[in-house]
Amino acid sequence: MPRNPFLVAASCAALALAAAPALAQREGPQRLGTHGSWTAATYQENGQKVCYAFARAARSEGAPGNRGAATLTVTHRPGGRDQVAASVGYPLPRQSEALLTVGTGEFRSYGVVQSSAFFQNGAQLIGAFRNGREAVVRSPGPPGRSAVTDTFPLAGFAAAYDAISRECPAQAPRPAR
Repeated sequence: MPRNPFLVAASCAALALAAAPALAQREGPQRLGTHGSWTAATYQENGQKVCYAFARAARSEGAPGNRGAATLTVTHRPGGRDQVAASVGYPLPRQSEALLTVGTGEFRSYGVVQSSAFFQNGAQLIGAFRNGREAVVRSPGPPGRSAVTDTFPLAGFAAAYDAISRECPAQAPRPAR
């Protein structure tokens, strides 16, 4: 049976248009690139673009055997840039504190949620990451265990950070009324 090329093309186009919203909803993180030990990526959160760079711990001491991945992440969101968090891969005790060291600089977390510790002074941390060799996170261990120390290489951080900054540029301040 002969097929009409126009009908075939129109049918394909209609199917593609119908499937596009479903595909867009299922779209997960999009990798921007790998830079040394760091990966840069982006995803949509509540309809807004979020960019982040992360590295996995190269070494860990005192970690429980059944924990998840330990990661160090820098995130740019529309409401805040240079957000730094360390995920230790196991639940942190409430009200606990983690210590992040880069060279001789020490940064204390301001809060923990589940398995992540969050750090202030993002701009200072970014400068330390750019100039440092490694970042070390010391966090409380799980109940009944001593502290856990995770070491993250900083090789490639600057390129990964630049990639997320290009993808999610800083917003110009809005003029006061």
